[in-house]
Amino acid sequence: MAKVFLTHVPEMLENYYGARAVSALREFADVALNTTGRVLDARGLAVEAQGCEIIISDRQTPGPAEFFEKARDAVAFLRCAVDIRNVDVEAASRNGILVARATPGFDASVAELAVGMMVDLARHMTVSTIEYRGGADASVQMGRQLKGSTLGIIGYGVIGEYLARLGLALGMRVMAYDPKKKIGDVGVLQASFDEVLSNADFVTCLAVATAETENLMNEAAFARMRRDAFFLNLSRGNLVDEAALEQALDDKRIAGAAMDVGRAPDQKPSLRLARRADVIATPHIAGLTPSAIEHQAFDTVEQARALVAGDVPSGAVNVEKATRLLRLRS
Repeated sequence: MAKVFLTHVPEMLENYYGARAVSALREFADVALNTTGRVLDARGLAVEAQGCEIIISDRQTPGPAEFFEKARDAVAFLRCAVDIRNVDVEAASRNGILVARATPGFDASVAELAVGMMVDLARHMTVSTIEYRGGADASVQMGRQLKGSTLGIIGYGVIGEYLARLGLALGMRVMAYDPKKKIGDVGVLQASFDEVLSNADFVTCLAVATAETENLMNEAAFARMRRDAFFLNLSRGNLVDEAALEQALDDKRIAGAAMDVGRAPDQKPSLRLARRADVIATPHIAGLTPSAIEHQAFDTVEQARALVAGDVPSGAVNVEKATRLLRLRS
């Protein structure tokens, strides 16, 4: 029976994988868990995963070259996430190890949080709640409704598409920027980056984090936004120049911001920004719902099942270099 190692610490195993997925793995594989209580580095992972052909990795556990050089028993490294930027695919390929990623199953979960953040920003819900909890009579402030407002989406992937449908259902005008896609959805206006920034009431960042999009939202980008507009980031902290965002808020160049991600550990919002009164922040939980988490967990279950059956799993990124797959087929 093939042996599978899950890198998740107990909290991650419970919240980001789930008992049902672990049980499904155990139907066809011998499953070993990370019992160290800590996120493993390259050396620790090599030790703990010794004897395991398949490694299922949480998003915090990296797959650096040092690990792949030491992982003598590993045949496949399956990431329980879409983002594999901290996995050295070239090093894995050099050592004949397959790398695979999960598909996004959190479109509804993330998009719904974006809508909640827009309502919160526009209606001062968090501000009122904090005032009331402090024992004061909350101040009465004029709000704005989403109907009739313009939703600007930067990055039109599966989340952007879902959010656009929600925006349209709420009566919003929707415009989107994505240089790599032709948008043909009814009611969605494809626009340039500058057009989205200068016209939207809510600029929502959902672009993929790459070298090209590093600090996409910089000083110049925030300067193009309207003073009464709000900025939301539910993608990756790498997309935002945080000093520029802080300055834009200080100068009241924008009306406020909401973020589920940032440059703190595990892509959480930075405390310096999260503690501001004009910022709404959540600790990278946009995709943390049972259905969203199980989608990716079961992706890895099916990938492992395919490997044990001698098949190439979906989500594989280096099949042509994965020479160790023969070990599972012998």
